[in-house]
Amino acid sequence: MDPRITFTVEVPGVAIMRQSNRFFFCGHTSGKVSLRDLRTFKMEHEFDAFSGSLSDFDVHGNLLAACGFSSRGLNGLSCDRFLMVYDLRMMRAITPMQVHVDPLFLRFIPTYTSRLAIISQTGQCQFCEPTGLANLADIFHVNTVGQLLMSFDVSSSKQALSFGDSGGCVHLWSSAPEVSFNSYSRETELALPCLVDSLPQLDWIHELMPLSLLPMPLTSTEPLLSDWPTSLITPSPRRAPLVDPEILRTMKTVGFIGYAPNPRSRPRNQVPYKIKDIELEYDSYNQVPESPIGRDEEPHLYMVPKKYRKVTIKYSKLGLEDFDFKHYNRTLFAGLEPHIPNAYCNCMIQVLYFLEPVRYLVQNHLCQKEFCLACELGFLFHMLDLSRGDPCQASNFLRAFRTIPEASALGLILADSDEQTGKARLGRLIQSWNRFILAQLHQETLEQEGPQAYRGASSSTLGSSGESVIGRLFGCEVENSSLCRCGKETVRSSLTLLFTMHYPEQRSPEEYDFAEILKKSICLEQSTQAWCDNCEKYQPTVQTRNIRCLPDVLVINCEVNSTKEAEFWKAQTELCSVEGLTFDTQAEDMRHVWIPLSLKMCISKTQGLEVSSLSEGEELTESEEAEGASVFDLVVTVSHIQDARTGGNLVAHIKVGETYHQRKEGVTHQQWYLFNDFLIEPIDKAESAQFDVNWKVPAVLYYVKRNYNAKYDLRIKNPIDASVLLTEASLARKQRKSHATFIPLMVSEMPQAADLVGLDAEFVTLNQEEAELRSDGTKSTIKPSQMSVARITCVRGQGTNEGVPFIDDYISTQEQVVDYLTQYSGIKPGDLDAKISSKHLTTLKSTYLKLRFLIDTGVRFVGHGLQKDFRVINLMVPKEQVIDTVYLFHMPRKRMISLRFLAWYFLDLNIQSETHDSIEDARTALQLYRKYVELSHNGGQEEFRKVLKALYEKGRKLDWKVPDIDSADGQGSPKSTAVFPSVMGL
Repeated sequence: MDPRITFTVEVPGVAIMRQSNRFFFCGHTSGKVSLRDLRTFKMEHEFDAFSGSLSDFDVHGNLLAACGFSSRGLNGLSCDRFLMVYDLRMMRAITPMQVHVDPLFLRFIPTYTSRLAIISQTGQCQFCEPTGLANLADIFHVNTVGQLLMSFDVSSSKQALSFGDSGGCVHLWSSAPEVSFNSYSRETELALPCLVDSLPQLDWIHELMPLSLLPMPLTSTEPLLSDWPTSLITPSPRRAPLVDPEILRTMKTVGFIGYAPNPRSRPRNQVPYKIKDIELEYDSYNQVPESPIGRDEEPHLYMVPKKYRKVTIKYSKLGLEDFDFKHYNRTLFAGLEPHIPNAYCNCMIQVLYFLEPVRYLVQNHLCQKEFCLACELGFLFHMLDLSRGDPCQASNFLRAFRTIPEASALGLILADSDEQTGKARLGRLIQSWNRFILAQLHQETLEQEGPQAYRGASSSTLGSSGESVIGRLFGCEVENSSLCRCGKETVRSSLTLLFTMHYPEQRSPEEYDFAEILKKSICLEQSTQAWCDNCEKYQPTVQTRNIRCLPDVLVINCEVNSTKEAEFWKAQTELCSVEGLTFDTQAEDMRHVWIPLSLKMCISKTQGLEVSSLSEGEELTESEEAEGASVFDLVVTVSHIQDARTGGNLVAHIKVGETYHQRKEGVTHQQWYLFNDFLIEPIDKAESAQFDVNWKVPAVLYYVKRNYNAKYDLRIKNPIDASVLLTEASLARKQRKSHATFIPLMVSEMPQAADLVGLDAEFVTLNQEEAELRSDGTKSTIKPSQMSVARITCVRGQGTNEGVPFIDDYISTQEQVVDYLTQYSGIKPGDLDAKISSKHLTTLKSTYLKLRFLIDTGVRFVGHGLQKDFRVINLMVPKEQVIDTVYLFHMPRKRMISLRFLAWYFLDLNIQSETHDSIEDARTALQLYRKYVELSHNGGQEEFRKVLKALYEKGRKLDWKVPDIDSADGQGSPKSTAVFPSVMGL
């Protein structure tokens, strides 16, 4: 259709129009609704809805609902309380629906069902289904203060209702405090700025200025050197490879399709590449080989070194059990796994962990908030402390992170598609995350006068009254001055936790000192439009910023987010002369280094802030120390690795201090390390300051004041005490004490070190597994399913109440569950919903604290398959505190045996027949451990090995399936009695 042609359709008396994918609907003042063709606008059908007039109608799916007025003889028109509903499939009316208000407006709100909102002019609002009966309980009232409603509409997202009254007011209704008005919002598209004024000036004095930048007019008709012949500029598509002559010779044609046998002249699904014969010279970076599992041959080399590339976990049939993490990390520090949603911040979590005061602060912090990032960081740092090189995962921290409204508002919560496709701008994202986490930790630790322990334990000594350690550590008191051209100056003071780099306009390649750029970025001076109270209007204002004190940790966001900033960094790394490096440093290591490894900073009364670079080994003089000068050492650089193949990733270079090496390795020294998720590798100090912006872009820098740790109390006082195991209220409204499945511990029953505790956990699935089928038919797991703990049970392992549960918590979750795994977990829909659940429902944090207390106490956990349980719960348990029956009854290079088969074989118990019960599983594991102790002590290791051989022979005969109880095939259990015959019931 030509867009220049205008159609005119005369439809007399049309008051309302609607459109669907089938018809164009016109509502007439005569009470009729006509259906017209979308292309020709010819009338196809017509409904005579009301005898008087039509006030409103709406269309959704196959339903059309209308309200209006009916004629009442001499009395004129009256509002009809019957809504006319039409089925657009059969083009006829269905049963009219009676409502309890005088309808003037109506709209479909198809959020979950085809619900109708009917509005009267006096402000009454009723919700009902178009095919059901109206209910008086569904009537609400809009408080219009005596005004009449004149308009009504629903947002496109169906989350907000708006009413306009005759007084000029708009009333907005919604079901949540934060409303998304549009389903797919886009940023406002503004006009492009004028590019003429932004063209760079040409420096005639510069000898290397190319003359080709000068636009020259064409003064002759002669051809130019840049005019290429037509044969070279004609696009030519890539030709398809020639078909093998043997295929053409043997091909038989049926219709237009040719069939030929495979001549086997080349491998299946492979094409030879000539690029394999080309060997490119590469730099001297240490190359990390691929994982031993699924090692790939790369057809070519490219710019990003292997240790900087995005690392991925290759899953096998056994999941992670046979993945060699030690291949990527030969240190005793713990990496972080990257497969969790929003795990792009792994590098910044490591940065915070290796700042000693922050580590002590969050591990001493404990509060009552369910989703507290400081608490979750403390739990995660405790796991990193316990790990001896094994990777950890920040699943609980990231789960709490996703619930923070400010994180979502700042765009820090990434969708799975953005992470997988590499659409996220990771450099800008990690700088926003850095600003957010410092502000969030400052706020959460400032909310308490001292980080108080959970349920009233003693307060920590790290925080004094009303003062946040984050504020003392990162905070810098800033004085912002605004000077109007009228002469009035306004001064405001504030606290800032980090600074952002601002770069000068670079018209030609010119060398700048990093210290000078940093000084101008901290003491920023800029001109902008601002409100002046004296002039009573917006005026050009000069805004300056000065600092009153130096922070202990100087945090810098590099803001290399555009091509202009990247070109500035590239020019500086090529022009700068490297300082702070010894003479034995190789020339290759000195490339691309612009930032100094040490800075000298001082605030003088006469000249203000002074910043200068400091050479390696250089110390402050006595006069400089007397003036208050300080030395800041570079300890962290975070980089955005730009890799077109993988979508890019974030890495951190961290200077790990002496105390961390002392705890992990028993040695006292400092060393720079590269942290790339679970890949950790020592590097040279020069490499930490190298930035080749072609692939390695700076994002965040941390400078710390030399010997700053001496100002802080670096002692961890575990805030988790025995009160976490005492009785607590359930979140479920229907849960009663009479239905409790456990008996909480008494004060006299508190566990001691080496006590036995039976444990079992059940899980639900939040995200399904992503896998692909290879050409040979095998399955390759790309991303494992994301599990969440749904139930945790702990039973007493000794004493008079042995086998009686003291923890049986169902974990409430705010995330959507895609599969409850009822057959394997026993969890049913509704069990985790506080509104309808009859279980003892708690938060994950509450139950996590109970398990942490048991771990810190030193109890020994007995269970079946505890490794996976602790992994999903996100707990790090020392190996000496875990007794796993799956390994007790296991022979090398043989299959693992299920708990059900072991219980049948050794205990003559038939468990898990229909579904799983964590109390039953935990008790059974305890009994199996008792049986193992009995067999080991009575017959020794040789006799126990014979028992295991008989177990595996029996399992192979039965195909590892437990026989039915009613079957009379003689396949009974070899054992007829349990280790302890009865367990106290509830």
